[in-house]
Amino acid sequence: MNSKDKTEPEKKPGLVKSFIDYFYGNFIVLLLGVVSLPLITRVLSTDEFGRTNIFLSAVSIIYIMAILGLDQSYIRYYYREGTDRRRLLLQCVRLPFLLILILAAVYFLFSTPLNALLFERDGMDITLLVMLYTVTSVFERFLFLNIRMEQNGKLYSNLNILSKVLYIGLIFIFAFFLGDDFRVGLYALTLPLFFVTAGLLIRFLRQGRQDPDKPPHDITDRELLAYGIPFVPMLLMEWLLSSMDKWSIRLFNDFSETGIYSAAMQIMSIILTFKITFVAFWSPVAMEKYENEPEERCHAFFRDTFDKVQFLCFFAAFGITLFRGIIVLLLGEGYRDAVRIIPFLTMMPILSILFEMIGQGIKFTGKTIYFNYASLAAILCNLTGNTLLVPRFRGIGAALATALTYVVYFFIGARLAGKCYPVQYDYKKCCISLILYGIYAAYASLAPDTGTISLAISITAGILGLSLHLFINRQTLKGLLQYAGQLFTKLRRKKER
Repeated sequence: MNSKDKTEPEKKPGLVKSFIDYFYGNFIVLLLGVVSLPLITRVLSTDEFGRTNIFLSAVSIIYIMAILGLDQSYIRYYYREGTDRRRLLLQCVRLPFLLILILAAVYFLFSTPLNALLFERDGMDITLLVMLYTVTSVFERFLFLNIRMEQNGKLYSNLNILSKVLYIGLIFIFAFFLGDDFRVGLYALTLPLFFVTAGLLIRFLRQGRQDPDKPPHDITDRELLAYGIPFVPMLLMEWLLSSMDKWSIRLFNDFSETGIYSAAMQIMSIILTFKITFVAFWSPVAMEKYENEPEERCHAFFRDTFDKVQFLCFFAAFGITLFRGIIVLLLGEGYRDAVRIIPFLTMMPILSILFEMIGQGIKFTGKTIYFNYASLAAILCNLTGNTLLVPRFRGIGAALATALTYVVYFFIGARLAGKCYPVQYDYKKCCISLILYGIYAAYASLAPDTGTISLAISITAGILGLSLHLFINRQTLKGLLQYAGQLFTKLRRKKER
C-alpha cells in the first residue's frame, strides 16, 4: 500500500460528520420548503397546481428513459480499484445526453397534442420549458452524483439551498407577471435547475482533463450498460408508483382534486428531504463498507443502522399525523381536504427510506433484476388499488392505494434482498410499529374530524400508538439517547479546548 493510500482514510470525515454535512443543507431546504409550499398554493388555484404536478410527472418519465440506469453504474464502479473516475463519469453521461436530445426533439415535433393531453394548454414557452428541464436533468443527475460520491456534503447541501432560494424568488417574480397560471411553477422549477447545473458543469470542466499518462481503466461501455439497463424498468415502475395516483385522480376526477392531492404529496416531498439526505449519505457509505470491510462487521453495521432508522421513521410518522391539522393550515383554504390524505401518504416516505437500506444488498451483488420483480408486484397492487378506490374515495383512496403499494414493495424487496445479501434485520419490531401506525392512519383518514370530542379521540389514539411504538423500541431509544449524550459531550469538550 502506498503512502497516498495510507493517508486517504484519515482525510475522510467521520460517519456522523459526513451525515451532518448532508443533513444541515437539507434541513434548511426543508425549512425553505415550509415557506415555498404555502407560497405556491396561495399563488396557484388547485387546478393550476394540479397542472404543475402533471408537468413534473411528464418530465420525469422522459428523463428515466434517457438515463439508461447509467447513474447506478457510476455508483457501482466509482470505488473499484483502478477506476479513472473522471473518465467513468464521461462514459456514463455520453449516451444519455444523446438520447435526451432525441427525446426532446420528438416532444417538440408533437408538442401541440402532447401539451393538450398533459395540460389542456399549449404554447411555445411550455414546450421549451419541458425540453430544457429534461435535458438539464440528465447533467444535473450525474454532476450531483459526482459530488455525492466525493462525499462532499457541504457543497451538496449549499447547492440544494441555493436551488430552493432561487425557486422561491422566481415564484414571486413570475406570479407578479403571470398570476394564477401553472407556468409560474414551470419557470420556478426549471430555471434554478438550469443555473445550478451550469455552475456544476463549469466546476467539473475546471477540475482539469484526464491524466494522459494514467492507463485507462478496463470498464467498458457494454459493462456499464449491462449493469445499468436493468434499473430502467425498475425506475419506470417507480415512476408509475409515484405518478399513477395523480393520473388516476386526473382521469377519474379533475385537475382540482389532483391539485389537493398533489399539495398533500408536496408535504410528503418536504419529508422526503430526509430520504434524499439519507440516500445521498448512505449509498456511497454502504458501498464503501461492502467493498472494504469484513462481512461480519458490515452485517452488524447495517443491522444496527436499520434498527435506529426504522425507529426514527415511525416516530416521525406518528408525529406528522398527530399534527397534520396544523400542517394543512399552511396550504391555504382551498387545500383543507388534504388533512385526510396525509395519514396514509406518510407511509410512502418511511417505507421508501427503509427499502433504500435493505435494497443495498441487491445492488452489492448486481442482481438488479430483483428490483423489477418488487416493482412489478407493487405496480399491480397500485393499479388495482387506484382503479377500485379512487372513483369512490377520491384522494383518500389514492393515498390508501399508495400506502398498500409501498407495504408490498418493502416486504417483497426485503425478501429478495435477503436472498442476495442476508443480514439478520429485526423485522419483528418494524412490523409491529407498521401495524400500529396503519391502524392509526386508517382512523385519522376515515373518522369524523369535526367537534372537540372527535379531535380529542384522534389525538388520544395517536399518543397511544406512539407510546406503544416507544415501548417496543425502548432499547433502541436508550441506545440513541446514549449516543446523543456521548456526541454532545465530545462537542462540549471540543469547545472547551
